[in-house]
Amino acid sequence: MREKELPFSDGCLYYDIRRGNAWITGWQGFAGEVAVPGELEGYPVTAVEKKAFLSKKDLRKVSLPDTVEEIGDWAFAYCDNLERVEFPDRDIRFGKKVFLECGKLKKLTVRGKSQTVAALLAAAATVADAPYLLDLKEAGSVEWLKRWDARMLAVLGTSDQEGYSRQVLCGEEDYGSTDPAAYRNGRRKMKVRLLFLRLLHSEGLTSQDRETARDYLLAHTRGCASEETWQVLLGEHGDEREYYELFAALGCLTEENMGMILKDIGEDHPEMKAYFLNQREDATAGSRFFEKLEL
Repeated sequence: MREKELPFSDGCLYYDIRRGNAWITGWQGFAGEVAVPGELEGYPVTAVEKKAFLSKKDLRKVSLPDTVEEIGDWAFAYCDNLERVEFPDRDIRFGKKVFLECGKLKKLTVRGKSQTVAALLAAAATVADAPYLLDLKEAGSVEWLKRWDARMLAVLGTSDQEGYSRQVLCGEEDYGSTDPAAYRNGRRKMKVRLLFLRLLHSEGLTSQDRETARDYLLAHTRGCASEETWQVLLGEHGDEREYYELFAALGCLTEENMGMILKDIGEDHPEMKAYFLNQREDATAGSRFFEKLEL
């Protein structure tokens, strides 16, 4: 069946009609945002075909209509700059690897549900590699949060070497460095990203799981044998106040590592640097106050 075209000001959406429904089959253009219509030629848009938005580097946001029921394999894979996809609050069938290598994906928004749900859904599809959690109707429920946390703990419990042999066999030229230390560093960073996110969106998180997350982040802050907590903060969230406030609140900023941290920041991220300096001044003032009391 020949594809049909729906022109946009800065692109073109392709579709066809199947069994009384419209299917989105492709996109070409330079738009950063695309809103898929709910109806084409009088037919409801019910599906996004496999690979429809594959490798569209300019896309940052896609909004899908209330009529959509199915998202095909690799539909948004390798969209390097995709940050957000908006869905209706309904059951949707997801294919394989829908968001493969969407490294900047931050939110899978379900209309009518919280930003916590949006953030945790995105992480389930990317960092946690848990497609079974793409259950839009159940997302945010007590049971769904328990399943999300169970996946988080399972990831946390995996060896930092897991998958390394497979990567080596695939070849360095395709998957980056095969250096084992670099691989382990990447695995620990992945775990840190999950834990940071869950602590920032802590609805339904048990006190025990909260402590587990905190302990891991503390064990990998600046000055430890491995420093992925600090590396992720500095390299990915240095201008996001909620992240560096959490870093300090968890105890990852200490008297022992403060000098190293300030040196690492240098002239970058001035607001984070100022915040940490204020934390040091407050701590020093509090210490002097208690010293006076002891006298």
